[in-house]
Amino acid sequence: MENLQEDKKIELGKDALSYLDTTRKWTMFFAILGFVFIGLMLLGCVIAGVLLNSLPGLSEFESVDDMESVGLMAGAARIMLIVFMVIFAIIYFFPFYYLLRFSQHTSRAIKKLSSEELTMALRNLKAYWLYIGVLVIIVLSVYLLIFIIAGTSLAFLSRIFG
Repeated sequence: MENLQEDKKIELGKDALSYLDTTRKWTMFFAILGFVFIGLMLLGCVIAGVLLNSLPGLSEFESVDDMESVGLMAGAARIMLIVFMVIFAIIYFFPFYYLLRFSQHTSRAIKKLSSEELTMALRNLKAYWLYIGVLVIIVLSVYLLIFIIAGTSLAFLSRIFG
């Protein structure tokens, strides 16, 4: 059965190549837009870190203990913000990278009429959708967990105050 599938080939006509070329242009656009978004996210992270660093007016506090506790909280908030933003930038990087690679390989495949380049393009498209699928499953699982925790908390609170 596998030999039969290896012997079969798919030929792409002008319309199919045109559709691939149009798809390539859109995926390149979204890849570039995504990288710009990631850059803006990281720039916003740096700006927020600088603003959080300059926020607490330490002269307003009555004691040294107050200054230290607020300074520690602001420092922790700044570090947490930077860490979360960098993690989100890394998470968002890979789908846009796969789209970019799909666009590049598709462009070469259309220009050279190369099945190897088209195979690499489709491999990157598969990686893109696999990554998005896993990401959606993770997000839905987190949402479900949040709803379960919120429901349990509400049930607990209704017993206390009800």
